[in-house]
Amino acid sequence: MQTLIGASTYNNGSSTAMAAAYVRMSTEHQQYSTENQLDTIRLYAATHALDITKVYTDAGKSGLRLEGRDALKQLFFDVEKGLADYSTVLVYDVSRWGRFQDPDVSASYEVRCRQAGVSVQYLCGAIHQRRLTGL
Repeated sequence: MQTLIGASTYNNGSSTAMAAAYVRMSTEHQQYSTENQLDTIRLYAATHALDITKVYTDAGKSGLRLEGRDALKQLFFDVEKGLADYSTVLVYDVSRWGRFQDPDVSASYEVRCRQAGVSVQYLCGAIHQRRLTGL
């Protein structure tokens, strides 16, 4: 099942910046369901002055390639066409963004967003830790 929840808004009343959430799960047996990922993202947003204006969900989709990941494709379309009303995409961890065999593929998707003025933030994992510590 694949879902794109367009314009799902979570407003805690004190946020100043807009963000989108991207969640992905390849099977129902994974520890981190899309709901659990979204709960973590919502908590992060609430404590970092962010309003989540849109949630992109690819459920039951492999992270090995972009094909079949319609929500991620829609995210790129929205960002690159100037349709995004957010400046940040929050992702639970880098493996949810993708498990690409070539790490440059994942980086190239981040660059696409960054060139359109939208940053990608991973909330868990080594990449996020490096960004937090500045290493």
